[in-house]
Amino acid sequence: MLAASCCDRRMCVCPGPRRIAIPVRSSRLPLLSDAMPAPAHLFPLIRNCEISRIGSTACYCHHRHLCCLSSHFAHSHFRYAPQKKFAALYRPKEHFNHFIHTRDYASTPQRFYLTPPQVNSILKANEYSFKVPEFDGKNVSSVLGFDSNQLPANAPIEDRRSAATCLQTRGMLLGVFDGHAGCACAQAVSERLFYYIAVSLLPHETLLEIENAVESGRALLPILQWHKHPNDYFSKEASKLYFNSLRTYWQELIDLNSGETTDVREALINAFKRLDNDISLEAQVGDPNSFLNYLVLRVAFSGATACVAHVDGVDLHIANTGDSRAMLGVQEEDGSWSAVNLSYDHNAQNEHEVERVKMEHPKSEEKSLVKQDRLLGLLMPFRAFGDVKFKWSIELQKRVIESGPDQLNDNEYTKFIPPNYYTPPYLTAEPEVIHHKLRPQDKFLVLATDGLWETMHRQDVARIVGEYLTGVHHQQPIAVGGYKVTLGQMHGLLTERRARISSVFEDQNAATHLIRHAVGNNEFGTVDHERLSKMLSLPEELARMYRDDITIIVVQFNSHVIGAYQNEEL
Repeated sequence: MLAASCCDRRMCVCPGPRRIAIPVRSSRLPLLSDAMPAPAHLFPLIRNCEISRIGSTACYCHHRHLCCLSSHFAHSHFRYAPQKKFAALYRPKEHFNHFIHTRDYASTPQRFYLTPPQVNSILKANEYSFKVPEFDGKNVSSVLGFDSNQLPANAPIEDRRSAATCLQTRGMLLGVFDGHAGCACAQAVSERLFYYIAVSLLPHETLLEIENAVESGRALLPILQWHKHPNDYFSKEASKLYFNSLRTYWQELIDLNSGETTDVREALINAFKRLDNDISLEAQVGDPNSFLNYLVLRVAFSGATACVAHVDGVDLHIANTGDSRAMLGVQEEDGSWSAVNLSYDHNAQNEHEVERVKMEHPKSEEKSLVKQDRLLGLLMPFRAFGDVKFKWSIELQKRVIESGPDQLNDNEYTKFIPPNYYTPPYLTAEPEVIHHKLRPQDKFLVLATDGLWETMHRQDVARIVGEYLTGVHHQQPIAVGGYKVTLGQMHGLLTERRARISSVFEDQNAATHLIRHAVGNNEFGTVDHERLSKMLSLPEELARMYRDDITIIVVQFNSHVIGAYQNEEL
């Protein structure tokens, strides 16, 4: 079966006839075996929250997945609404504290708390920092550096991140990628998109030089310098396939040369659309290598959103497809912090996006296009890479499935056609691009997947990161939000705040510091170690019920260089 399961390497109880797909454990490909009736002893285990004993998750799906061909997905924080018979298993994230105090994970009442060093070890496992090199003792870049980090909720994590410096053109690229229906599409996009952007920005002469080098067998000019954590891997098996598709793209750019300087906005849009087209084409054509053939199909049938920043001097471009976000941190004259949105979510909460979708299809489909805040009643993001089930015609889907490997042909998900599927494509990967001229007061940029924005307001993000980077804390009155707080409790809150300020630099990474707050903040807006410990010690089959994967990149700007740019333009 194709790995379109919502719970990679885990169980998934399907609606209708009670059937369950049993995973085959694999370090690379989350394959699922044929469906079989669910064992009767499984459901008491679910009720007792002891699923960890069998190492799988039952009756629960990732909020972006389409795995079981049904509507048994949770609404609110999850991308699909659950069927009534599964409603008893749903516990929304905001009720985490109630759940912790009323339910035990094991059959004994013992609770296990992580120590502060253990918490730090988990939070810092995926952190990465990069500082832009100085030249002659001076940093001539508008970017000082960046911090990034990831905290998984899914196993394996479905988020990806990328950062690279453009070597043949100016500027730096940074991006976060949020996968759904598995991590295959997010992985492919994180490896490939920056190359497509870099090639789109290259002048005609450089494209010719690269093509001539390939023709003559000479070494190629390096296009990107990657800044990667050791866990941010590349797929070696697919490198030749990916290179051939990229080469075809730059050959077409050479043939279409207009002699005009490439506009960054146009280059970003073209790169997004071309990569998505190549993902689709590779899946249609297939590959004689069975591993690669299955890989390109997994990439195409899964999906990913993307939020990418291109920084060149004072020119900041944000290209966004989906519901990850970019936010600018601005320091006001009084030293306080404010947040400026540089992207818009592409979902049902965006009225302009809903209108765009309706305008692209006949009026007769108006009522079926968006149901329960989802595209065709199924998919929450209205723009994404991959997700060919929302792009291909029914005939093309059937042809690819019938000619594909057995894993694909035997998968009920891949054969499922979304309801009211009349005039595809319903989904696009075309990004919305926003350009911003950096100012000296623009201190940092936050790129993050929706796992962060589901738990924190952008204004809190701006304040926390700003205070972390500057070391200056503007004390706000402690808000108790209607809670009855005794004098002793208020004293404890003030003492905790003072201790937190003195130890703020235990995090050497701004993204880590932000994740600590996103996961550990209590109702008073302060990091509660007990809550943080509980959240991080949840077994993997429960963690996804209360939060999503979180991926964050914090880019720090060089105000002196930005000010110098502004003075030159005056």
